[in-house]
Amino acid sequence: MANTASARKRIRQTEKRTIRNRARRSRVRGFLRKVEQAIAGGDKSQAQDALKAAQPELQRAATKGVFHANTVARKLSRLSARIKALGAAAQA
Repeated sequence: MANTASARKRIRQTEKRTIRNRARRSRVRGFLRKVEQAIAGGDKSQAQDALKAAQPELQRAATKGVFHANTVARKLSRLSARIKALGAAAQA
C-alpha cells in the first residue's frame, strides 16, 4: 500500500485514467465492429460511412494515448484497403 500522500494521489489518478481509457477503448472497438460488419455484409457505401465515423474516434484514442499512433494508422489503412477491394470485387 502507498505510504506517502503523493503515492496515494497517483493511485487515485491511475484508477480514474484506467476507467476513462477502458471506456474509450471499448467505444473504439464498437466503431470497428460496425465497420467489420459492413465489410462482411458486402455493402461498400455502408462500410465507407462506418469507417468515416470510426476514423475520428481512432485518431482521438491515439492522441489520448489509448492506442499507439502507428497502430491506428495500420488499422485505418487495412480497413480502407478492404473496403476498396470490396468495390473492386463487386465490379468484377
